[in-house]
Amino acid sequence: MERKISVRLHQWKDDPHRKPLLLYGARQVGKTYSVLEFGKTHYVNVLYVNFEANTEAVNIFARDLHPDRIVKELAALYGQTIHPSQTLLFFDEIQVCERALTSLKYFCEDPAGYHIISAGSLLGVALNREHHSFPVGKVEMVSLYPLDFEEFLWANGRKELADLIRESYNSNTRMSLHETALDLFRLYLVVGGMPGAVLEYRERQDLDHLHSAQKNIIDAYIADMAKYAAPDETTRIMEVFRSIPTQLAKPNKKFQYRVIKSGARANAYASSLNWLKESGIIILCNKVNEAVLPLTVHHDPSFFKIYMTDTGLLCVHFSIPADQILQNSARLDTIKGILTENYVCFALRVNGYTPYYWESKGSAEVDFVIQSKYGDIIPIEVKSSGNVRSKSLTQFTQHYHSEYAIRISSKNFGLDNGIRSVPLYAVHCISD
Repeated sequence: MERKISVRLHQWKDDPHRKPLLLYGARQVGKTYSVLEFGKTHYVNVLYVNFEANTEAVNIFARDLHPDRIVKELAALYGQTIHPSQTLLFFDEIQVCERALTSLKYFCEDPAGYHIISAGSLLGVALNREHHSFPVGKVEMVSLYPLDFEEFLWANGRKELADLIRESYNSNTRMSLHETALDLFRLYLVVGGMPGAVLEYRERQDLDHLHSAQKNIIDAYIADMAKYAAPDETTRIMEVFRSIPTQLAKPNKKFQYRVIKSGARANAYASSLNWLKESGIIILCNKVNEAVLPLTVHHDPSFFKIYMTDTGLLCVHFSIPADQILQNSARLDTIKGILTENYVCFALRVNGYTPYYWESKGSAEVDFVIQSKYGDIIPIEVKSSGNVRSKSLTQFTQHYHSEYAIRISSKNFGLDNGIRSVPLYAVHCISD
């Protein structure tokens, strides 16, 4: 499958000042596949080291961290010749080998200029542990997420439709294939962007097999919780994870610890939330008390919402009948709203934004507020249907004298009183 990460990897390879690259991402988002495909296409050979599967490779880093010795022994272990500029060294599941992570500092400083990409499913979790020595300033860091809707269209042979969506977005003109794009977007909501789920549905076109594939991914996440966290912490992580559907289904979607269980407190569950965030399973969206530049100064860490990174997995977590979403059943309007809002948060995050939300003393709430690289503060309202009546966005724009706002809904492209209408299927186009 074509992935946008390949463009970023190209830029990294061509950079004369490149550093070792650290690739973050949840389990099964396609890190290993993307790097190996890139390596096979753009290098003479790829030396692939999986520290979770090969303890001998871990032992190579135990003696010292001299790059020349490490490379020589890796070449001997895997029976490959390593050329600094023609071989891609790929260290997978690097969180398993602390010394390998530390060695990236020395590879960065080594004049041989080895091309190294490292990845880990729980890399973010591992880096928060005190015993890991992180090579500060000596690595580049990039995150890989599940497929967004545009990549989903590519994967299903609809690149021409994806191009038309971008053309309509850039020119802000009505999309002629509007209903077709909406139908595919609803399909995306239930399939999600996990590569394994996308491939399963593409090959079988069967919702039962899709559900099974998605359930296996969730089971793998749960296995990680048990494997990489202490027993007590695992219990708390699982409790937070199980509470996600209830948290999102509330009229007020703000995260509440009492929803986890009676008497739950922040001091007991903060680390569990952070585990889920650093593992790439959830995204935290904080409240901003004032929607002025810079947003990060005005965010309130005490109030936040949590969303899952993938809508397909969220559907499974909700036990939602996929066919009801595809049939656009009115019985699931609330759930469709949750899925849509979840996807918007994810798509904004993929495009490099840190999404916040805003409310005015409980009388109005704007779903998302983002800050562009030019310093613009942009409010975004999300509607899963064509009913776009809402006073909150108007109240926000009047209060902050906003010249530009976005309303995401099932309506076509357009502009009305400074509010730009962006269809649900074009959220991935919102970027600087």
